[in-house]
Amino acid sequence: MSGIRRLRPATGADRGQTAVEFVGTVPWIIILGLAVWQCVLVGYTISLAGNAADQGARAGAAHGAAACDAAAKRHLPRRWNTPSVSCEERAQIYKTEVVLRVPVLIPGVLDFPVDVPGHAGAAREESD
Repeated sequence: MSGIRRLRPATGADRGQTAVEFVGTVPWIIILGLAVWQCVLVGYTISLAGNAADQGARAGAAHGAAACDAAAKRHLPRRWNTPSVSCEERAQIYKTEVVLRVPVLIPGVLDFPVDVPGHAGAAREESD
């Protein structure tokens, strides 16, 4: 056994290895979590825009343009505070478009320069 050299000492050479690996991977885990959260916010904004447009189109078909705008804005959370709502009637179909900005990490603080549109239409209701 005298001809075999040991490459490292038998004990104590790996001390701190786990701590170094932990410190190296934690920032990546945090970045991944933030990216997933941002994707959730994008999806939620798409859902909100579609729902607000649907509610606006229903109200507009029954009660007119003022009701369309009010209903679309009423069905949005306060943090999505800059909606662009357009309501119009074409050939007995009431169409609504709601455009929202995607928030960055915390709704109401900072917005991505990305607009998400939501479109909906409803047949005009005739009153008797």
